Amino acid sequence: MTDQADYAKLIDDEIWAFIRKTEASYPADTVTATIARQREIYDTMCADFETPRPAGLAVTDRQFGGVRARLYEPATAKVTVVYLHGGGFVVGGLHSHDGVCADLAQATGYRVVAADYRLAPEHRHPAAFDDTLAAIRAVGERFGGPIVLAGDSAGGNLAAAAAHALRGSALEIRGIVLIYPGLGFDRIGGSMARHAHAPMLTAADIDFYREIRAPEGVSLADDPTANPLADDDFTGLPPAFVSAAECDPLADDGPAYVARILAAGGSAQAIVEPGLVHGWLRARRMSARAEAAFARIVAATQALGRGDWTPG
Repeated sequence: MTDQADYAKLIDDEIWAFIRKTEASYPADTVTATIARQREIYDTMCADFETPRPAGLAVTDRQFGGVRARLYEPATAKVTVVYLHGGGFVVGGLHSHDGVCADLAQATGYRVVAADYRLAPEHRHPAAFDDTLAAIRAVGERFGGPIVLAGDSAGGNLAAAAAHALRGSALEIRGIVLIYPGLGFDRIGGSMARHAHAPMLTAADIDFYREIRAPEGVSLADDPTANPLADDDFTGLPPAFVSAAECDPLADDGPAYVARILAAGGSAQAIVEPGLVHGWLRARRMSARAEAAFARIVAATQALGRGDWTPG
């Protein structure tokens, strides 16, 4: 592959349509706007992709461990998925991933708890991480039984960091599902260079989100609670399924994370979905590739919750 990816060849017409629809309300330079304006733009874009909740799904807002959350309950759920939304630790909330969480609950038959963690820059690290742990622990106390940790982008980072922190606890965490996560891998070469100017997310965007999350004058590069790949111990982790997007500066993070788990004797699998871009979850109803990738996430989540998942 050349130094810079050829997106005209890698990305199909359906994903290009998704990109154009996204950029109609979320311009590529949104990251340069004020934080308030970024959130307004992001909320508008998410509303453009809203999908109706499946019939028969009970949805209520409540708190877990003092963290605002939204609970999606199928009729006979015995497994709980704690879902952490993406948004660079800066944007997003219960509204932004409502359709994703509702579809995940309906498709898996599992209870889904979406945690509305605090956002930067008002609340810098470790605020989001602390909220994630508080919510997971409270979910375990409330429902018991198996838990699967899941999240996309920044939420994937939080799900992985929580899995590391909660090793050895009484919680029955059966697996983690990470969707195009940022985990602290190579900031210079690999996919970060090859897809530095990718549609939907650029390397410059990632630099902005990384810096705004950190407390003033503090580097989080070697902090495993912020960058799970910085951990020096990958033993004892629950099985991990990682869905990375090929056309994404973060494409290498998931495979690098899985390689560390496998080297430590754990169970993990990474799939780099061809032709998909960061944020493709919102394309799951308008792209065959995205629909198939979402189906793989659903299947892995179900198997992890049952305790019978094996890497493909």
